[in-house]
Amino acid sequence: MQPASTFGRDSVQCLLANPKGLRSHYASAVTDEIIGQDVSVCGWIGSVREHGEHLTFIDLRDSTGVVQCVISDRIELHPEWVIRVVGRVSKRPGGTENPTLASGQVEISDASLEVLSKANAVPFSVSDQKDLPDESVRLRYRFVDLRRARLQRNIRTRAQINKAIRRSLESFGFLEIETPMLWTPTPEGAREFSVPSRLQPGNFYVLPQSPQIAKQLLMVSGFDRYYQIARCMRDEDLRSDRQFEFTQLDLEASFVTQEDVREFITQAVSDATQAATGQSNLAFPSITHSEAIARYGSDKPDIRFGHEIFELSDLFAGSGIRALDQPSVGAFIAPAKGEFSRSKLDQLVDRAKALGAAGLLWFRIKQGTDGSLEVDSPIAKFLKNEHVAEIVTRLGAKTGDVVLAVSGEFKATRSVLGTLRTELARANLNLEGLQYLWVIDFPMFEGLDDAGNPIAAHHPFTMPNEDDFELMVSDPLAVRAQSYDLVLNGWELGSGSIRIHDPKIQSDVFKALGISDEVANQRFGFLLDAFGFGAPPHGGFAFGIDRLAALLCGEDTIREVIAFPKTQSGLDLMTGAPKQIARDTLQSYGLAISESPKKA
Repeated sequence: MQPASTFGRDSVQCLLANPKGLRSHYASAVTDEIIGQDVSVCGWIGSVREHGEHLTFIDLRDSTGVVQCVISDRIELHPEWVIRVVGRVSKRPGGTENPTLASGQVEISDASLEVLSKANAVPFSVSDQKDLPDESVRLRYRFVDLRRARLQRNIRTRAQINKAIRRSLESFGFLEIETPMLWTPTPEGAREFSVPSRLQPGNFYVLPQSPQIAKQLLMVSGFDRYYQIARCMRDEDLRSDRQFEFTQLDLEASFVTQEDVREFITQAVSDATQAATGQSNLAFPSITHSEAIARYGSDKPDIRFGHEIFELSDLFAGSGIRALDQPSVGAFIAPAKGEFSRSKLDQLVDRAKALGAAGLLWFRIKQGTDGSLEVDSPIAKFLKNEHVAEIVTRLGAKTGDVVLAVSGEFKATRSVLGTLRTELARANLNLEGLQYLWVIDFPMFEGLDDAGNPIAAHHPFTMPNEDDFELMVSDPLAVRAQSYDLVLNGWELGSGSIRIHDPKIQSDVFKALGISDEVANQRFGFLLDAFGFGAPPHGGFAFGIDRLAALLCGEDTIREVIAFPKTQSGLDLMTGAPKQIARDTLQSYGLAISESPKKA
């Protein structure tokens, strides 16, 4: 995705309009509109160029941009020193203008310079946006890394996203309410960070995985529409789109339908997108979960490209072709820039097997000597003309296309094909733009545990589809939930659902999950008690602001839109955290380390 040029513009405009203290202007405000005026600017030295014995050119950088300053002297200066320059704005000599800068038509001439702070030699160039060091070096010196124009833009864009979200939700009557950071353990699936209590030795708080239960209590409390830009913590393995601590937009509303909730979120995300990129009127189509799996092999499909999966099992039923006479045969046209070589096809076969398939069949569509379409395939000799014709017709294949097929059980075939579809498209196609998608009607349960009890696909407070109540006991895996996800370019941004507020339905769901009344009361008693005092119908949603900001900024990892992220091994290279705690501090909490911990 191409990053937009409007990132962070609102905050920069506010800066330009409000200079204070040692400066009269910010760098980007020094333009040809103020030629002849005396100005004072402050910032970091980006570069120093000496001309002759008595002339020094300095690129001064601040949080808004760069301005060229001309000093009629030669003094010792180095990159990243902090300086203040006072001088007169004048037009640059012809041929020396820089159209890429807001201040590129002018310079500050006849300038005097004051060194405010000297700097050690920096470990990498702040101005070089291409030849960057390893990420570990950047994170070790994050305070230097954040000076780079790209990260300055990303962090400012993130602030604009938050601002737009707040403005949008408040226009719908939502109220921002903060929920506790020290909370009680909750059954949300991920491992929690525990916090020992000094005043209650041996007992622990946890850092919240989300404000889920707290916001439902707010609905019982009569706050019809709540939102929060919430900090959440999960002790999970880290990757490109996951950190220990993350930020999400959290929302809950009473007396609403799932269509209402999706409307609130659609508008908030639309406003955030426009604030960050300038794009408006984006489409937010919806698709059912079952349709997403059937057509794309994923519950978070990237629909910026076609190459949908088609079912061919009926075509080969009873055909005698063992590899294709299976419960499910899924196939799609492989995204490609050119023809696939035989070695590339062999690699795809190996990849499919690594993903769990028994194998991968391929069919290269070609034109026969009589003008009809034929296939080149390891099983070509077993295919009848009607097989070839039907494959071409269903998939819309043409000469030169390669069709990939996997057979077996439906769920397995779609999983393999969905992964191959995405990997090939991202490797071979130029995927640009933003494509949002609502995925609705998720299954209530995602499988069975070892005891044969259903496993909740989301959390145990999700309302089942009213049409499926009667299946709760007889066929729980067929029950649909009133839940919905928002997807952007193949990334899951967030999830939501209509919640259970009826104690009878909640009891039925607990029973289906194998949760006894005693366990339910122990784990959720305070919430169930609250529901007994009059709970309104309610529903909500939460999406990751880190993920949204990364996608809108054109980044591949959320670390590029977080000021101080952790590494994938959970380390803070800048501060050295996590660190050991002094023994007397541990003792004040009634804790002791049982053995010497291994150094990370």
